[in-house]
Amino acid sequence: MAWIHLLISGVLECVWAVGLKYTHGFSRLFPSVITVIAMVLSFVFLASALKTLPISVAYAIWTGIGAVCVATYGILIFHEPVNVIKIVCIALIVAGIIGLKITTA
Repeated sequence: MAWIHLLISGVLECVWAVGLKYTHGFSRLFPSVITVIAMVLSFVFLASALKTLPISVAYAIWTGIGAVCVATYGILIFHEPVNVIKIVCIALIVAGIIGLKITTA
């Protein structure tokens, strides 16, 4: 169950990170509320995962999921520049996440 909580917390990290852009400095109510709720829930699920997973693994995977998700969202939705090096770097983060999962009991 800890791994599922970690995955949920990583996805919620993506939600709140992207949500920050839509808040316009927390000046827009609805996006701000969604962002804060996603932040709180992300930390709740991360804390739950940390009950059994090592912090070195859980935190790295949590931030990795968020980084990959936000980078992908930025490319697809915000039309941020993309090149081969950026894709390779994102793939390396994914490889790191998979590697940490495989090597952790």
